[in-house]
Amino acid sequence: MRASTSKRQFDTEGNGVTWNSGSKQMRVINSILTALILACGPIFCRGAEAVGQAAEAGLGAVAHAEHGLPQKAVEIGRPFGFPVTNSMLVTWIVAVGLIIFAQVATRKMKEVPEGAQNFWEWMVESLHDFLEGIIGHHLVNRTFWFFASVFIFILFSNWLGLLPGLGTIGWGHQTPEGFVVEQPFFRGANADLNMTLAMALVFFLCWLVWAFREIGPIGFLLHLFAPKGETSGALKLLMVVVFFAVGCLEVFSILFRPVSLSFRLYGNIFAGENMLEAMSKLVPHFGWLLPIPFYFMELLVGFVQALVFMLLTAVFTMLICQHEEGHEAAHH
Repeated sequence: MRASTSKRQFDTEGNGVTWNSGSKQMRVINSILTALILACGPIFCRGAEAVGQAAEAGLGAVAHAEHGLPQKAVEIGRPFGFPVTNSMLVTWIVAVGLIIFAQVATRKMKEVPEGAQNFWEWMVESLHDFLEGIIGHHLVNRTFWFFASVFIFILFSNWLGLLPGLGTIGWGHQTPEGFVVEQPFFRGANADLNMTLAMALVFFLCWLVWAFREIGPIGFLLHLFAPKGETSGALKLLMVVVFFAVGCLEVFSILFRPVSLSFRLYGNIFAGENMLEAMSKLVPHFGWLLPIPFYFMELLVGFVQALVFMLLTAVFTMLICQHEEGHEAAHH
């Protein structure tokens, strides 16, 4: 095993597979960041109007205050008939920025990493080791590309949304109290329910593919509906009925996961940006000073929410594939 950081290897000791951060996983993450945005794009764009209206209907009890962010992303253009919202623009800025940084960091790999390569390798390898300790070596090798990309994208989207100017630069009109922005050019990517729902739906499709690959369609059904434990006679018949009912509830729980994942991330980020907006207008002439302590809290919230989204999706995947993991562990 080589000792250099850029060529660090993780030996499975059972099947001889080697993970090389410099030549494989690092470059996979670069391309997957692009694929993730392309996968989310059609859902994000075509569902923007419908999901935005649903969010407004579900949150209709909250009045649209002057110092509150609108619940729906604002459309800022329609090139070639394609609707572009301010949150979509921020999404593309984050994606392009991450892709360019990753390509620059891994363009000329060195045995002893430094600068951008060192930071990128540290981040990817730390995520790999962290997830491996949770879902196991076999499963992390198959799913790491998605979890790492989602975490990196959500984290930097959340932090970019905290920059001054997002939500305060755009079209508006002058009032006696000052200039009011009605159509901001930028909005936090995850402060739009469309983006969080798109990522949750992409995960749901990946989750189905991973589940069928690991345990097969029959194993998938057995995982949901088959009775657990050793029973016989009338008790076994009772357990069949009980676990079938539990499986039906589990199906509803699985179908609800994209909703819970999307609203959890959207709610926390949207609430944080609203809080910063309110703090900036709470005390006249000190709008630049009061939100500063809350910015540090939102930096932490942005990291925690990215971590929570990644962990929940990873745990959901582990739970459906844990029988396969246990079977492989027994053979090793």
